[in-house]
Amino acid sequence: PASFRSRLPDESIEFDFIDGPFQCTPAPGIDLFYSPPYYSFWERDDVDAIRAAYDWLTEYIAKNGPYDLALMFSQGCVLGSTALLIHQEETPHLPPPFKAAIFVCGGASLIMLEELGFHVSAEARARDAASRTALTSQAGSSAVLAQGSSRWTGLESLDSGLSEDELRAEIRSPFRITIPTAHIYGVKDPRYVAGVHLSGICDPEKRRTYDHGGGHEIPRTGAVSDKIAEMFQWAAAQGGV
Repeated sequence: PASFRSRLPDESIEFDFIDGPFQCTPAPGIDLFYSPPYYSFWERDDVDAIRAAYDWLTEYIAKNGPYDLALMFSQGCVLGSTALLIHQEETPHLPPPFKAAIFVCGGASLIMLEELGFHVSAEARARDAASRTALTSQAGSSAVLAQGSSRWTGLESLDSGLSEDELRAEIRSPFRITIPTAHIYGVKDPRYVAGVHLSGICDPEKRRTYDHGGGHEIPRTGAVSDKIAEMFQWAAAQGGV
């Protein structure tokens, strides 16, 4: 987040960058930009593993927190949204794990949503599976080296032709995330629809969305950095930070 942190006026903001508890292989393309070790929040993508990650996060916050705001990217969005949803279902009488959330290029876990009583349409599940396959191929090292940012193409097969509001309606929510949320995603990202779906399970009166126009990354242009800094400040203010 260095590209927008320099644009934040309050230098007293303290960031805590959390590593996942499991060492893992790098996500596609990550090895080109960052040296090992690499970490993940879980070793298997199933309900038990994600719930275990939630327990781990809860213990981490109890030991190192409290935290005012959570800034999440990709897999982090799955964990953060899960934490907020489980908290709301199981311990709504307690303060939430953080006061506001910023989700960047990521969605919720559909299997966790179904576990918590959400109705996920067959169309949403199919698009989710296709987007994961497309992300793996377009974010891989060979694609990065060959095409750079131009690799985020050929997504016509993922284009539903639906508006964002129509996409949000594909998941029916028995309850919603109620803290202020900012949702940052890119229309060229194979996981774009996942980001839109996540925004739909959050309170529409307390959310803001921004399409940065790129892929599964944060474009480092001045305009994008300024907008993300603005949304960061909005989320912090809405959360009473």
